[in-house]
Amino acid sequence: MMQNKKRSFLAMLALVFVLATVLSACGGKNENNGTDGGTSSSKPGNGDGKQVTIKYYNWDNEATEANTKAMLQEFMDQNPDIKVEHVVLVPGDSVEMLKKLDFLISSGEAVDVVQIPSLGAVLERATRNALAPLNEFYEKEGLVAEDEYYVNPKVEGKYYGMQYTKSVNYVMLNKDALDEAGLEVPKFGWTWDDYRDYAKKLTKGEGVDKRYGSYFHTWELYMNAPAQTVMKDPFVYDDGTSILADPSYKYFFQLRKDMEDIDKSAKPYADVLAAKLNYRTEFFNNEAAMILTGNFTIPDPGNQDQYPHDFKTAFAPVPLPPKGAEPKEYDNGKYFTSGSQLVMGNTSKNKEASFKLMRFMTTVDSKSRVEFSGWKKADNNAILERLIEGKEEWYDVDSLRYSVASEDIQFLDAPKVMTTGTSEITKVIGDGFSKFMLSNEPIDEVQAWMVKEANKIIEEKGLVK
Repeated sequence: MMQNKKRSFLAMLALVFVLATVLSACGGKNENNGTDGGTSSSKPGNGDGKQVTIKYYNWDNEATEANTKAMLQEFMDQNPDIKVEHVVLVPGDSVEMLKKLDFLISSGEAVDVVQIPSLGAVLERATRNALAPLNEFYEKEGLVAEDEYYVNPKVEGKYYGMQYTKSVNYVMLNKDALDEAGLEVPKFGWTWDDYRDYAKKLTKGEGVDKRYGSYFHTWELYMNAPAQTVMKDPFVYDDGTSILADPSYKYFFQLRKDMEDIDKSAKPYADVLAAKLNYRTEFFNNEAAMILTGNFTIPDPGNQDQYPHDFKTAFAPVPLPPKGAEPKEYDNGKYFTSGSQLVMGNTSKNKEASFKLMRFMTTVDSKSRVEFSGWKKADNNAILERLIEGKEEWYDVDSLRYSVASEDIQFLDAPKVMTTGTSEITKVIGDGFSKFMLSNEPIDEVQAWMVKEANKIIEEKGLVK
């Protein structure tokens, strides 16, 4: 009896082995007729034949979340051995999202793939050993990072991010308001002095019915736009010294104050802070006729469900600093470009699957993509057409194409040096701006204080070359 049981057990074991071998062979092919980002690895998941689950973190708002989910579903359809959970850490707020991410990392949670809003934010976390280097994965797939992406976060020769989106800043303008004021849509070469003049002419009404010519949000982009848009790095020069002593700070701080106090063409900074306003609704609710923003807002004019409005939106390149107010290392109106990055957490337990997802998300030609790709081989013109397809009536299409794809729009090279203290310096800029705008402290004193504080941070945090 015992002998028969033993034979039955061995027969069953052999059958299990055969089935496992067949299944492994079928799964190992992992055939894929769609775009998979160029990865050639045939290993499913982590290579053990089992489905793995990874998490994809970002700060999607209601409008973009559906597109992300659709792209993730495309990936899972092509890679059934990998399940992806989409985690929106803080909807629509990348700053607060980073704070929550840092809490997760410090708590030891296994973090797989994260969309990070900026190059500086990647470098900060890379130097804290929070992110996994990508070199071994690039080498395995025969990839050269600089051939693939415009901007590649690197610390001591190790790569820590894949560029997901490519940033192109521009000014959105209420085309109906322009026509009413008899103003042309601006072209490349207009200055911030011109912007101020436009804002005065576009301001209309009084009290609750007032439409300001311009709206400036609370981010550092709106505190010194030239530093953020026409310089390689908004914090340090190529020699590693602080940029906060730059003459553009004095110029733009004063411009902001004059537009509020003298022209009454921009909503007061104090009101913006107190009301916690949303920059999109300020524009689409006809509270402001112009706003500096970026290509992530291209879908918004056509999104009548979320942003109902009755005017057409025009677009213009970012204004340039006027003669005499050019920043140090200014390069004839070339613009800064960066974009969000995808990174891998150092605590991820499924790094191969995470890398595969990162390559897919950064390179796939998906109809669900809503922002320009940071992948050099992407067809961003096709992305633009998809973003406005069927909704062209709400766009001044010619000015949009010109502002994002004209030969007049040229981009700066990547910075030679960066500081890892970007969040701390950003706070210094915000504090200095508040001292000037709200407390009326003299600009020279404010700037001297900013430089002193920034130099302390740079000395403490160091530089990344």
